[in-house]
Amino acid sequence: MNAETAQEEKKQSPEATQEAAPAETSADNVQKNETKAEADPKASVAKQGSAAVNNLRVLENIEVKLTVEVGNTEIKIKDLLRLNEGSVVELERLAGEPLDILANGTRIAKGEVVMVGEKFGIRFTEVADPEELIENL
Repeated sequence: MNAETAQEEKKQSPEATQEAAPAETSADNVQKNETKAEADPKASVAKQGSAAVNNLRVLENIEVKLTVEVGNTEIKIKDLLRLNEGSVVELERLAGEPLDILANGTRIAKGEVVMVGEKFGIRFTEVADPEELIENL
């Protein structure tokens, strides 16, 4: 039986080899393409760039709290307790100096107050460098 099975396999072998060859060839092609992509830095950067764009698309719909900081100061609790209507607290920012614009507590820009109809608005005058923002995280 073993000899017969071996002869049958030899007969089927060229056909089986021909059928298996395209599968092996396509697997080899995929492996070669992956190797080329790894060797080609432009393809790697493009792939990473595409992933980064997809990541940004996921983040686009996340809401952040935008805050405009007029200024700040430090006072003692006893002075805080003495504040009442009409009290004035001096801030550490000069009049006319651009205001800080914060996104979730992180400064992203500076700007100036404007009127939008009957509401306040903020005009961006200086936007922080994205690389700087990442370094400060």
